Amino acid sequence: MRHRVEGRKLNRTSSHRRALMSALITSLIRHKKIETTTAKAKETRRFVEPIITRARDAYKREKAGEPIDVHARREVAKVIRDREVLRILFSEVAEAVGDRPGGYVRVVKLGRRLGDGAEMAIIELVDFNKGQDEKARRRRVQRSKEAQDRRRKRSKEAQAEKSGAEEVAAGEEVTEETKETPKAEKTTRKKTPAKKAREKKPAKKTADGPDTDPVEAETEATEKKATKEVDTPPDEKAPEKEKADKSGAEAGDKEKPKDSGSES
Repeated sequence: MRHRVEGRKLNRTSSHRRALMSALITSLIRHKKIETTTAKAKETRRFVEPIITRARDAYKREKAGEPIDVHARREVAKVIRDREVLRILFSEVAEAVGDRPGGYVRVVKLGRRLGDGAEMAIIELVDFNKGQDEKARRRRVQRSKEAQDRRRKRSKEAQAEKSGAEEVAAGEEVTEETKETPKAEKTTRKKTPAKKAREKKPAKKTADGPDTDPVEAETEATEKKATKEVDTPPDEKAPEKEKADKSGAEAGDKEKPKDSGSES
């Protein structure tokens, strides 16, 4: 079992492995981003982060007014043998890192390559991949916006459900109230026989105009009769009365023989 065994041999000797790490670290500082196998990228990360930390601390001390840290440069020069890359490390990279507490390098897996099927990856300096950081920031902003939209949609749906439930409850209360309150009874008056007879009688047609109401016709007849009685003088009324008496007497005479015949 591999207890307390650090690092990867990478199928190389120790001298070959040191040369490989030196070449990878130099390329990473120069280009800020390289593509290699996943095992080499992870092994490079183990060596490059302590080197960047040493360069950052030296840069801070020099900015504070202390003399140039030659010792730090000599220690780093044991791995990075290119003077131009060494200058970039102690100026640009150390300044870009700032107060970042480690994690200067990012390893991104790419999948397996054709041929031997080895796992490939990209190793890059985090502070120099602004496009990746901007893309990640945009992705975070987009996710936060989508989450806010989902929350707003849920709140609107909850409010709609609540208002609908309130409307249903109000409708049920109204229906219960209508059931409880009795309907007002219609007061119907019974029709008198005279009114029924008037309604059954057809309306009389007059020569002058359209059909008239029977009640109005009766009232008009009674008024005409009353006016006729008032207009007739007493001299004219007397002969009429005598005629009526004579007719009554004649009728009595005619009825008498009938009675006598019946008695005999």
